[in-house]
Amino acid sequence: MNFKDFGLDPSLLEGIEAIGFKTATLIQQQTIPLILEGKDIIASAQTGTGKTAAFLLPLIHKILKSKRDGYIKALIIVPTRELAIQIDQHMEGLSYFTSVNSIAVYGGTDGITFDLEKKALSQGADVVVCTPGKMISHLNMGYVKVSGLEYLILDEADRMLDIGFYEDIMKIISHLPKKRQSLLFSATIPAKIRDLAGKILKDPVEINIAISKPAEKILQIAYVVYDAQKIPLVQYLLRSKLLRSVLIFCATKSNTKQLSKDLKKIGLAAEDIHSDLDQETRKKVLTSFKNRRLNILVATDILSRGIDIDNIDLVINYDVPNDGEDYIHRIGRTARAEAEGVAITFVNKKDQSRFAAIEKLLGKTVHKARLPEQFGEAPPYNPGKFQPRQGKTRFKRRKF
Repeated sequence: MNFKDFGLDPSLLEGIEAIGFKTATLIQQQTIPLILEGKDIIASAQTGTGKTAAFLLPLIHKILKSKRDGYIKALIIVPTRELAIQIDQHMEGLSYFTSVNSIAVYGGTDGITFDLEKKALSQGADVVVCTPGKMISHLNMGYVKVSGLEYLILDEADRMLDIGFYEDIMKIISHLPKKRQSLLFSATIPAKIRDLAGKILKDPVEINIAISKPAEKILQIAYVVYDAQKIPLVQYLLRSKLLRSVLIFCATKSNTKQLSKDLKKIGLAAEDIHSDLDQETRKKVLTSFKNRRLNILVATDILSRGIDIDNIDLVINYDVPNDGEDYIHRIGRTARAEAEGVAITFVNKKDQSRFAAIEKLLGKTVHKARLPEQFGEAPPYNPGKFQPRQGKTRFKRRKF
């Protein structure tokens, strides 16, 4: 389906063409007409399916066709500053040939940025992309012009609830007009998301696209290892083949820092990114990775969702993700935009039952590759032997 078929504003179509979009993805085909009709939506879509443009394109079109009265027209709430920046950049590209403006509002910035945010929020930017905590800080000061707001979008809603943003989201919504169009996007739609949707959406249309299934073109491999074998194995894998872009996920900041340090020792261009870094440093690292000046990024789970970088050759799960959904979002960084990719997971003894549960969710067994001889014997893969104790939750979320 061509984007011209949606009846979008000509200036918006110019931006679409300039970015290089050719045909609409399935999520775009299903959501754009409904959003243009004014319907509330609850949508579940696999990462990398084009859902950001699915809500930005009709949003920009509707703002262009509405009366511009100096009030904020649309509020997009997201879980992380990285996602806020990414959506704002996406917005800037799509709206380049239009008069619609936007701003990203998130924590960890300096006083100059705060003043710019205050000016935009008090004078009425068309679109505000924000993290919950920072928006509440501005709302508490009384100058945010939301009384004329017409559109509310929650992106990565399940992630926001996992982090603990439910109360913040509801507080922000209490400041907004009751008459508005609301859109909720989530990787999955469990009971807690349906409960939230029931509070903020009116007669929503539900859309589900490829829930809980990774892209078919991802080659998934697992190595069963002892912890001491992990770093040498990463070094071996990265030295054995020249890769343009590698993303490695670790469960903890300490693992992230140590692995990055050990990769640098053997001459690889690697950097780590986690919550201990200030915003400016994180931004520089991400920019270097996107621009291919840096080809190995070692990250905590903060980047498992939302980061919009195509053509990542390899994703390595240095630690098994907390659950199946995290696994899918992590490996979803590769095989984007119809490209092929590889995802490798290291499974130690204590994480075997967790990985078996992920395989159950996938509906398939991930191939267990044989360790090269120089690494010695691998532990046996026997997930049934290491079941969690009864009365305990299967997956405990780690702090990052």
